[in-house]
Amino acid sequence: MIKGTLIPIGGNEDKGFHKADRFRLDYISQGILFRVVEESGGKNSKILVITTASGVPEVVGKNYVDAFYLLGCQNVNTLFISSKEEADFKENLELLKNADCILFSGGNQSKITTRIKNTQFHKILLDRYQNEKIVVAGTSAGAMCMSMEMITGGSSKESFIKAATKIREGMSLIPEIIIDTHFIQRGRFGRLSEAVARYYDRIGFGLAEDTGLVIKNGNDCEIIGSGMVIIFDPGKLTHNNYDILKDGTPLTMIHLITHVLSAGDTFDIEDRSVKVTTVPEHML
Repeated sequence: MIKGTLIPIGGNEDKGFHKADRFRLDYISQGILFRVVEESGGKNSKILVITTASGVPEVVGKNYVDAFYLLGCQNVNTLFISSKEEADFKENLELLKNADCILFSGGNQSKITTRIKNTQFHKILLDRYQNEKIVVAGTSAGAMCMSMEMITGGSSKESFIKAATKIREGMSLIPEIIIDTHFIQRGRFGRLSEAVARYYDRIGFGLAEDTGLVIKNGNDCEIIGSGMVIIFDPGKLTHNNYDILKDGTPLTMIHLITHVLSAGDTFDIEDRSVKVTTVPEHML
């Protein structure tokens, strides 16, 4: 059984950057990053933010250091890896070995795989995730790279046709699912549906912004955050013509199971089953 916890996030999670102190403290203390800290062992946990995906790593790193500081965390390091050789520097491997939480920032997910995949750094990360109580979190690109089949591109306007979605091999932390992010805000329904048409033994998870999953045992998913998670389950498809179509041709899928879930709802990957939380009275 996998001992680590995965927390993929759909991007733009609340970092507490509000003008009024009241909002800064109230919102972030109820948000996704608070849950990351909680799952990592609390405010004394050692957090390593990897900014490899970002084009402005210094800015992104400082934003996370400031956000975790608001939550009472003092032991936060940032790490930018520019090559496979740099990934395996002794000091970088030591940071990885000592961290309670690894958080991959947003940016370009291909930078993460190009610079880290199949390195000693990657092997240690996988081993620790599988055998230790470590948290591996990621937002936007940092979430998408967790899949084995990693979406790298695809225009929303050109979706729902074969080969519109670009996919390459990801970090393989959770091979059973395919993750897409900024899902509702950027209209990415088509590219995730094409991905599960192509890899119909996987389950597609589309994460809205400021929304994520807490995945325990590599299986038990709890939705967190302020938005929704859209799940595409192709397990009951009665028709899927992806394999016989020419590139650029519109797809047909019949009986693609779709779930729309929000905070507190849970999904079991192995059983493909949903449990819905009780709706709070103020929402009725």
